[in-house]
Amino acid sequence: MQLRELHEHLDALLEASRLKDYCPNGLQVEGRAEVRRVLCGVTASQALVDLAVSGEYDAVLVHHGYFWRGEDGRVTGLRKRRLQALLSHDISLIAYHLPLDAHPELGNNAQLARVMGWSGEGRFADQDLGWIGRPAAQPGAETAACLARSIAARLGREPLLIGDAARAVHRVAWCTGAAQGYFEQAIAAGADLYVSGEISEQTVHLALESGVPYIAAGHHATERYGVRALARHLREVCQIDADFVDLPNPV
Repeated sequence: MQLRELHEHLDALLEASRLKDYCPNGLQVEGRAEVRRVLCGVTASQALVDLAVSGEYDAVLVHHGYFWRGEDGRVTGLRKRRLQALLSHDISLIAYHLPLDAHPELGNNAQLARVMGWSGEGRFADQDLGWIGRPAAQPGAETAACLARSIAARLGREPLLIGDAARAVHRVAWCTGAAQGYFEQAIAAGADLYVSGEISEQTVHLALESGVPYIAAGHHATERYGVRALARHLREVCQIDADFVDLPNPV
């Protein structure tokens, strides 16, 4: 498949131009014109780039790419090493941030719901990035503590539960990654519990004072599934050799 065809297909699939974002979505570093093998991962770290080089991949596809708004734009240090490795081996970098969070089937929020068995029933927050729905069917209502245990078992990482652990959860809201800033909007949408990846100091006070518990389940842990689904899409729909690698990250 030609590189142009690949990134145009992904741009259209994920509606890359629809969302206002903090980075450019789509093709970030241009490599060779033909793409036969794609390495997919959460973040375009040096470790992932090195795997792409050693595995002779033509492109790297990630959720967290480069060129974030407000960062120092000088090509020095680790930024120089990453870009040099890509450019010297003619490897493309393709990245989708908010578009991969928001996609109704392949997105991080949709895929987290699939892993957890949650049913999405609506959207909330800026650009409809947050999801709200119901937890997996159980006899009677689940509690926040019960959901925390389920998250730990399914994501393989112990989450941090803040607030009323005994609260019954009829409606759960979630947004993967660093979306703790949507907590108040989740409460306003009627959530009994809000789940995201990270937590801030003020999040603790909001959980305690509102009575709505908060679960920080891990930024990386909640955002592994969208790019993994995208790798599967490339294999099944685009007939490209696409591999997903989950590099360990405790955050």
